[in-house]
Amino acid sequence: MGIIYNHVTKTFHLQASDTSYVMQLVRSGYLAHLYWGKKIRSANGSRRFQFFDRPFSPNPDPSDRAFSLDTLPQEYPAYGNTDFRAPAYQVQLENGSTISDLRYKTHRIYKGKPKLEGLPATYVENENEAETLEIVLEDRVIGLNVTLLYTVYERWNVITRSARFENHGAERIKLLRALSMNVDFPHSDYEWLHLPGAWARERAVERRPLVTGIQSVESRRGASSHQQNPFIALLRKHANEDVGEVYGFSLVYSGNFLAQVEVDQFQTTRVSMGINPFDFTWLLEPGESFQTPEVVMVYSDKGLNGMSQTYHQLYRTRLARGAFRDRERPILINNWEATYFHFNEEKILHLAKTAAELGIELFVLDDGWFGKRDNDRSSLGDWFVNKQKLPNGLEGLAKSINQMGMQFGLWVEPEMVSVDSELYRKHPDWCLHVPNRPRSEGRNQLVLDYSRKEVCDYIIQVISDVLASAPISYVKWDMNRHMTEIGSAALPPERQRETAHRYMLGLYRVMEEITSRFPHVLFESCSGGGGRFDPGMLYYMPQTWTSDNTDAVSRLKIQYGTSLVYPISAMGAHVSAVPNHQVHRITSLEMRGHVAMSGNFGYELDLTKLSEEEKQKVKEQVAFYKEIRRLVQFGTFYRILSPFEGNEAAWMFVSEDRSEALVAYFRVLVEANAPLSFIRLKGLDPNKDYEIIGSGEVYGGDELMHAGLNVPQRRGDFISVIWRLKAAH
Repeated sequence: MGIIYNHVTKTFHLQASDTSYVMQLVRSGYLAHLYWGKKIRSANGSRRFQFFDRPFSPNPDPSDRAFSLDTLPQEYPAYGNTDFRAPAYQVQLENGSTISDLRYKTHRIYKGKPKLEGLPATYVENENEAETLEIVLEDRVIGLNVTLLYTVYERWNVITRSARFENHGAERIKLLRALSMNVDFPHSDYEWLHLPGAWARERAVERRPLVTGIQSVESRRGASSHQQNPFIALLRKHANEDVGEVYGFSLVYSGNFLAQVEVDQFQTTRVSMGINPFDFTWLLEPGESFQTPEVVMVYSDKGLNGMSQTYHQLYRTRLARGAFRDRERPILINNWEATYFHFNEEKILHLAKTAAELGIELFVLDDGWFGKRDNDRSSLGDWFVNKQKLPNGLEGLAKSINQMGMQFGLWVEPEMVSVDSELYRKHPDWCLHVPNRPRSEGRNQLVLDYSRKEVCDYIIQVISDVLASAPISYVKWDMNRHMTEIGSAALPPERQRETAHRYMLGLYRVMEEITSRFPHVLFESCSGGGGRFDPGMLYYMPQTWTSDNTDAVSRLKIQYGTSLVYPISAMGAHVSAVPNHQVHRITSLEMRGHVAMSGNFGYELDLTKLSEEEKQKVKEQVAFYKEIRRLVQFGTFYRILSPFEGNEAAWMFVSEDRSEALVAYFRVLVEANAPLSFIRLKGLDPNKDYEIIGSGEVYGGDELMHAGLNVPQRRGDFISVIWRLKAAH
């Protein structure tokens, strides 16, 4: 690993674990991209830049018709100086013009990785884990400096990128576009992959060839969203799960984003990512700076599984933080689908007692415990206990549950306010809104204006008071509507389009403060399920409720797609009642358990209504998951069969020393007189023998991976099988 600058060739060579990234300064200080891929020993110019006259590609130097920015692969391009492709940034000056010209000024290389002011980002635990390159580009005419930050990790094929704008001029500069990164690839022979979806069907996997023009995914919702995820990948043709080159791009941000790929007239490919320029500006006064979020770029020559495993390891150990980063997560019961808003203390304690008898470790009280919250039409913002439902308060309830041998957790939605609430009646200007326009509601609620310091201070205080009032060890932090009428009563007209990003900075401040005050609490992020399942949230909360859809068949696709980027330890997965409340499908308790055990395991149903046979099955599931959870939550994950490509799904978990594995297979619909099925396992030690626990059968790791393992023939729809393997001695 290392970052090398060659003073003679003016070349930067960044080397991570097994990848190289090469840039070069050309002509009068333009920073150009040469190579990104498999690690090379040195960059001596075997594929140097080629310049020749391209008609209708203008020339910044009139004496040289061969040189144009329109054909130069650039690191952080502008628009208007002969490059007609989409720019990485754009500014507007006080005279109304939007032309700028960044040239190399200086650079520095140092060990470690800096924090990004006010933003989540990956980190290092000691400076020898990574090296960072800062390249300062300057527009001397207007006094604009842009510092490009590159960090390479020693252990992983990872390069992180971001940009910092600084106004050293005498006039104000307005940022119209400030993306975090840009990479220009020399050809377009790629397919691109992204993770679209909707509420209750998040993170599907879509893959298609690149075409000439712009293809993009974005969010304009004020959140990363159910509809798109801040992630894309480019894949070489014929790359699959296990072989082929893959380039991944993941934005550590939870708000409006843009991920864009442009294929130009010469079949070169430009990839850019960052804060969505739509409805965004940022005013830089003289002396002020602006930091963009981080993009984590991963290279894999071992297919999608190689890319995913890199993201999993990095995000689990160098993005997630706190006491629960490396700790096994508790098995929980959430009362939401058991009671919805209709509960009292007696009903909750009855449910908790049943859960404790079955070995469940954590009881989570969901929506409805505060204010006058008997439905979703009131009381958000009124964070005080409803004593009619809970006469002994949160403290009394929590202590009663603790006495049963379980921890106590709580649902909150601190970013929202109900129109019918004491908070809104007292502070009607504390929500996002614009003058003289109606305030659109979603789920009968408005969005608090987290761009305002006094709003953030209030939330920090009231939520801290709640968490300090009782022995609470888990918090589910929800957010159930996206932004409309995005404006702030506290910002002047020229800064109104900063509101959405200022909201995110306020939210990150609130989360940083509260999670720091309560380090013993396990925080889980939620936004109508998976509507804000992004790296920005994982920095503050090490797990996310994967989807409000708990149907086992639906979850095969949701959890499979989520695993492209996010570690298993980040995925909340629960067993719910049947018919399922979202799709009304009836699946077996066994399959529901096997799917949910493929994440952070829990239940979301009325345990008191189960038969004795069902309760015994739950007890067995709980006991089994306690045996395998470290393997599931922290093992190496391999996808085997994709539910997006057929009627089956399969995946597996392998321990770090490859002495233990868990394999899960699922079939959705039965087929009459069907072909026989087998699956080839992955990640085992070919030189070890493995016993299939419970069967007494022993097979070589090489045999299981190459010859495969038979799937037992079972009748009926919605079938699942789990095999547990241990190295034989």
